[in-house]
Amino acid sequence: MLLKRTSAIGLSLLLFSSIAYSNPIAKTKKADSTRMAMVEPINSAETTKASLPQLTADEKRLASKPIHDLLETQHSPFRQLLEANHNSYVSSYINKYASRNYTSHLAEMKGLASYYFPIFEKIFREVGIPSDIKYLSVIESSLNPHAVSRVGATGPWQFMYATAKGYGLQINSYVDQRKDPIEATYAAANYLKEAYDVYDDWLLAIASYNCGMGNVNRAIRRSGKSNPSFWDIRPYLPNETKNYIPSFIAISHVLGNPTEYPVEVSYADLPEAVDIIMVSRNISLASVAETLGISQDYLYTLNPSYKKKIINGTKINPGRLIVPKVAKRDYAKLYNFLEGKLNGQKVMLANNNERKGDHSASPQYHRVRKGEKLAEIALHYNVETRELLAWNNLKEGTKIEGRNLIVATANPDVKQRIAEEPSKSKENSYYIAYKVRNGDTLDGIAKRFKGSTVSSLKAMNGLTNNTIKPGMTLKIMQD
Repeated sequence: MLLKRTSAIGLSLLLFSSIAYSNPIAKTKKADSTRMAMVEPINSAETTKASLPQLTADEKRLASKPIHDLLETQHSPFRQLLEANHNSYVSSYINKYASRNYTSHLAEMKGLASYYFPIFEKIFREVGIPSDIKYLSVIESSLNPHAVSRVGATGPWQFMYATAKGYGLQINSYVDQRKDPIEATYAAANYLKEAYDVYDDWLLAIASYNCGMGNVNRAIRRSGKSNPSFWDIRPYLPNETKNYIPSFIAISHVLGNPTEYPVEVSYADLPEAVDIIMVSRNISLASVAETLGISQDYLYTLNPSYKKKIINGTKINPGRLIVPKVAKRDYAKLYNFLEGKLNGQKVMLANNNERKGDHSASPQYHRVRKGEKLAEIALHYNVETRELLAWNNLKEGTKIEGRNLIVATANPDVKQRIAEEPSKSKENSYYIAYKVRNGDTLDGIAKRFKGSTVSSLKAMNGLTNNTIKPGMTLKIMQD
């Protein structure tokens, strides 16, 4: 990103992407069952199915989507902005991408997008930029985390070294977070948000992502206009950037209109759902892969930022491990492997994915070490703090050090007691593990995470007061 751009990865890879149909971080949310159809009652007994309007397959697909998704994908201001900027430059790229020459590439991009786009969309919503900017990653890298341009721009969002460091990405002998689909997307989203705040124009902001704000500012001055559009400054931009915006608008149009431009998806060998674990020690991907019974190469595909295929996590800065959604028996294997080798350090499951109730038939126990908190143990085993309290007949604040706690049970009486309690979690929610930093307060953390309050954070983490310390891990519910 910024003064680096494309080579063989460049405009020739500007081409391919897709609409995301599944979310690897969280299962696709159920349709809102509270929505009601407001229709007039049918009085005629003679009305038959044949006399009612019949929906096409595409209408049925759209009708099944939540209203806010429909509005976002089909009627968003950003989508309308892109459509309003169609011209001869854009049309030439649309014709190119819609041709048979690109069918196989588009099919591949749709398959990759089913894994990557939900990640991008979630982060974009969190940062506050339009979700359709996800198509820019197709222009940048063809959704290849290992893409490297002729000038060294790296990863799905093609960051140069200096720019990446400026946006907080780690690059050292062990890790290159430019290849991390999560961290790199946060960095790209933050840059684009800042650029939009400068220009108040999404096309100018995206153009600056390609050539830098300096080039855009010079082009604005040369245009002689006080409030120019991209097309006003296009003649004064670098050649690559002149084509960058038209190609982006075109690929967004082709892949955002699957009915008009149908392409059969070529699904990649990527999981439909994953578990995310934060690891606070050095551990090789090979050993994790062996424990899970999958290949190291497959695991590396999900964790492409680790140069030596080693996660060098620490207690202060744990490393993210992404694994395919783990079955009950394999989760126990993975946890036991990590627990047996961690010497008291913690592994935190960051994604709930509604696996609650998926416990073994016999109780599973955990011996509480010095310094461990009930909320941390609950997070390890993907259960609620209140479940641990109920299963072990504990009251909040009870000392637990040295105890053998039940951490999984299939006892119907216990489950019924849990079910009868008011639920503190929202349907279709999941949890993240947040590491407390210097200067953090519960009030400040609650303001950073939508839907959180000081009271909910205390209840979720078994805190009796507002005191938190750097290094503590908090469990935070996310919608």
